Amino acid sequence: MWEKEKIQKILKKIEEYKEEIIDLQKNLTEIPAIGPENNGEGEYEKAMFLKEKLLNWGLAVKEYNVVDERVKNKIRPNLLAFYPGKEEDKKIWIITHLDVVPAGNEELWETPPFKAVVKDGKIYGRGTEDNQQEMVSSIFALRIIKDLNLTPFYSICLLFVSDEETGSKYGIKYLLENFNLFNKEDLIIIPDAGSEKGDTIEIAEKGIIWLKFKIIGYQTHASTPHKGINAHKIGAYLITYLSENFEKKFNKKDYLFEPPVTTFEPTKKENNIPNINTIPGEDVFYFDCRYLPDYSFSEIIVYLKEIISFWQEKYKVKIDLEVIHHEEVAPKTKEDALIVKFLKKAVEEVLNQKPKLIGIGGGTVAAIFRKKGFQPVVWGKVCGVAHQPNEYSLIENMIDSTKVYAYLFGLDLKDF
Repeated sequence: MWEKEKIQKILKKIEEYKEEIIDLQKNLTEIPAIGPENNGEGEYEKAMFLKEKLLNWGLAVKEYNVVDERVKNKIRPNLLAFYPGKEEDKKIWIITHLDVVPAGNEELWETPPFKAVVKDGKIYGRGTEDNQQEMVSSIFALRIIKDLNLTPFYSICLLFVSDEETGSKYGIKYLLENFNLFNKEDLIIIPDAGSEKGDTIEIAEKGIIWLKFKIIGYQTHASTPHKGINAHKIGAYLITYLSENFEKKFNKKDYLFEPPVTTFEPTKKENNIPNINTIPGEDVFYFDCRYLPDYSFSEIIVYLKEIISFWQEKYKVKIDLEVIHHEEVAPKTKEDALIVKFLKKAVEEVLNQKPKLIGIGGGTVAAIFRKKGFQPVVWGKVCGVAHQPNEYSLIENMIDSTKVYAYLFGLDLKDF
């Protein structure tokens, strides 16, 4: 690990760069990077801004662009910043994502979602915690290592990917399928979830299913409901039934996760008709399912099809079920994996916390790596306000994460 004198120099540099760290967060927030599935123009402008910064700081940057005709400039960018270590072929990765989710209902925001506001030790704005906080922290940890002319044991790789919020087809999935960037011995951190104290290390994730239900009834005037079949009403019955009964059917518990159960929640609802005085003949709604490793995708779909078959017969409607997105449960990262040991030591030394190993329901790209046989972990010192109105990054967390990464970069195999 770094000698005590080097650690002191690193900590001093972090304090010197504090305002620049805050400024980079603010600058990134003001470049919306929303994918086309959410009616955005993609990540290109944000990536090019970040690339210019990294190059100006003397870091080596390589682009891995993916063609996507739906977005501005027709490119979904992925950037890699590389800094060689003593053992150049041994790598430690920190992988963050460029894209953010939409602001949602802007009336719920107290500050403009894409105009960063610094207040009460926080930076408010969409993307500040998810995922710019850890992105900025990892960048400045590396910048400081370079500025102090320190040589880590492992080569440091910072990867900034596109399309994480909508499936990773143009991001990490593309990179894994088309390039040999990663080795099974690499240490991989995905800082895209965590806890307020930074005292958890995620080694497992639930499976994810996004489902679209389309109820097809028969439209008629609202004054003559007996002449039609109200798809909206039947859809409401189905939503209520599934909400009350799904988790009773899939009721196993695993306390590695919080909550420790399979969840099945109604989320998005599409408009059916523009006026009040018409019985809608179609109704479309969506469910988000996060399922434990105890269950399989196929048994969940079989159960839903049985419910749909009964519902169609009972209410004389047609119900279409579509799987919008599916992430199968991935194997867990081994509890004694080297990256777990590295990160535990860094968190204990820097934050004075003894981290516990956990599983989560939220999906990260760690699951994609695990399915390919890698051993990633997910970590962050976060407040847990991702995707919410008035999302913010606690400046203290950003500084602490910078310290953790800088300490981590100094670790050596002989430290274990």
